[in-house]
Formats: sequence, structure tokens, C-alpha cells
Amino acid sequence: MENFDGPVDPRPPLLVVDGANVVGSVPDGWWRDRRGAAERLRDSLAAVARDGLPELPGPLTVVLVVEGAARGVESAPDVRVESAPGSGDDRIVELVAEETSRRCVVVTADRGLRERVTALGATPLGPRTVRRPGG
Repeated sequence: MENFDGPVDPRPPLLVVDGANVVGSVPDGWWRDRRGAAERLRDSLAAVARDGLPELPGPLTVVLVVEGAARGVESAPDVRVESAPGSGDDRIVELVAEETSRRCVVVTADRGLRERVTALGATPLGPRTVRRPGG
């Protein structure tokens, strides 16, 4: 979303990651240790924050939204972790709604969430953009 009527926001694009959805996209035993799976995802997102994605060059501001058993995962230097007090989807929508001038991208396969954030002007991407099997 570029605004040609005013100054362009100098902040890097915001990449919001639906932690539960992305972790659940690869059947690697994540259900045995949801918190550990969220921590591994957080750690892998540091490279994304630095280097970006093919569709979105870096650097990026990366926010990983976690819920349920993954609540309490700490932020890392390049990845802010938001523990949703309730629904992770609702927290993601709030984060996107708070952004009024910079590009927002949401990583999720959840159709309902994709529709909600698209209505707010964000671009949805699938989990494979940030997560590979075994990664």
C-alpha cells in the first residue's frame, strides 16, 4: 500500500506471523511441545526479519503472535513476540488495525483471518513463505 498523497512511512514493513497456524503447518511433533515449537519458529524468523522474503525485501519488523500453551515465549532481538490474552487471530487483527501508514503482511493459512486482515489492507501470505519442512 503506497500513499502518493503524503510522505511514505520510513519504517520497515510489518510482518505478523500467526504462530499457531505456522507451527501447525508442518507435522514435526510440535503438539508435544508447543512452547518449544514457538521458540524454534521465533528463532527461525530472525533471518526473515533481516533478509526479508522473495515477496517482501528486508529488513522487516517481525511480530510473532502466540496463544495457548505457547504464551510467555520471550521476544528475541529481531522478533517481537506477542502473547495473545485470548484469540491469536483477534490479536493479529488488532496489530494490523493499529498500522495506518506502513505495509502489513500477515502469514497464515486461516481463511477467516486472511479475510479479516485483507479487509484492513494487509497482504496475506501462506506459512510456507516463512517455514519449510524440517525448518
